[in-house]
Amino acid sequence: MKPNALLLAASCCVLSTVVQAADPAKGGELVVEAQCENCHADKLGGDGSQIYLRKDRRVNSLAQLATQVSVCNSQLNTGWFPEDEAHVAAYLNQRYYKFR
Repeated sequence: MKPNALLLAASCCVLSTVVQAADPAKGGELVVEAQCENCHADKLGGDGSQIYLRKDRRVNSLAQLATQVSVCNSQLNTGWFPEDEAHVAAYLNQRYYKFR
């Protein structure tokens, strides 16, 4: 395995473990409803939660979900701490994605 592929695989495992240990009830739902869904509605129109349910979604694993939440946090400069990102990803996974 190439070094970059090995690093990516290790990062995915770490992200998945962090999200699995997070608590969706610790603010994840409130943040998603207050910030994420409003942003998605502004970008897509309508109900912002529909982005999680679309058939052509880009997120196909728990690690990708954690990465996407981190990207949104960074791009939007929300100021979330890593544990906030994990709680948001855990909530989204529990509510919409159902990754193991």
